[in-house]
Amino acid sequence: MPRFDLAPDELRAYRPEIAEPDDFDEFWRATLAGARALAEPPRLTRAESPLATVEVYDVEFSGFGGDPVGGWFIVPAGAAASAPLATVVEFNGYGGGRGLPHERLAWASAGYAYFLMDTRGQGSVWGSGGTTADPHGTGPSVPGFMTRGIDDPEGYYYRRVFTDAVLAVDAVRSLPQVDAERVAVCGGSQGGGIAIAVAGLVEGLVGVMPDVPFLCHFERAVGLTDSDPYQEIVRYLAVHRDAAASAFDTLSYFDGANFATRATAPALFSVALMDPVCPPSTVYAARNRWGADAAADADTPETVAPVADIVEYAFNQHEGGAGAHWPRQAAWLAERLAG
Repeated sequence: MPRFDLAPDELRAYRPEIAEPDDFDEFWRATLAGARALAEPPRLTRAESPLATVEVYDVEFSGFGGDPVGGWFIVPAGAAASAPLATVVEFNGYGGGRGLPHERLAWASAGYAYFLMDTRGQGSVWGSGGTTADPHGTGPSVPGFMTRGIDDPEGYYYRRVFTDAVLAVDAVRSLPQVDAERVAVCGGSQGGGIAIAVAGLVEGLVGVMPDVPFLCHFERAVGLTDSDPYQEIVRYLAVHRDAAASAFDTLSYFDGANFATRATAPALFSVALMDPVCPPSTVYAARNRWGADAAADADTPETVAPVADIVEYAFNQHEGGAGAHWPRQAAWLAERLAG
């Protein structure tokens, strides 16, 4: 696919105005406070596995509304006898579930504790399946997840998912194998968008690694790409012709560009300049706003926004760097932890 978005130099400077609700912070404060009030300690069950170099645990923790959310927790063998470990929490791509533990060994093999969150209601499009239900109903929607509850931010699907993700970090930080001060988050596509949301809602992360992230700069994405999942919103609005204003108002509470301004941890983004699923300008819209609010609100004028590195894959589509990107993430995170 040829390049269809802004020229590379324009992308690197692209910092659009993004609609932001006046009650954005209060909405998320109340949402998280309500979920945390219902949360119970995570439950870990040692999973049967032929893997000899790692220990695998089946995890259930409390998410939005106290709903049970699943995940895998994988640590190097013998981790219980060692000092608490730096930890990576990963969020999954659109339509996928947590799959099988032997599919997710890279971070634990590199010496980290690793947690993979199952995405509620997903896990039946690709991969090896998911196990977490989404028990909350919504009004009319297009097949997929993008328009579930889009008529009201209180009922929107990603309110539940982003809350699950924040509480996943809470749960992980409570585990004895985990150094709560050295937790990073990552994810590709949808998982990258979730990681950005967590970065805007959670303090004290050591790093954030959004890989070709989704869920950023909705208004531009919906008008620019003809690919799903953004096209789910187009199909919905093609039928609900008078709903555009309310739909985009809802989406503004979930836009990665708005969470990005609130981030306080350093980030390593990736972007693919021929990506038809997550157009590069939407990725740069979040990256170029990274930490802006934290710097603007600082007590000292010399305070600057946290670093937001980015790796460009000039000739790739939504696969981005694929397997070539993880070693860059590992090196980047090791540098952050050593600093």
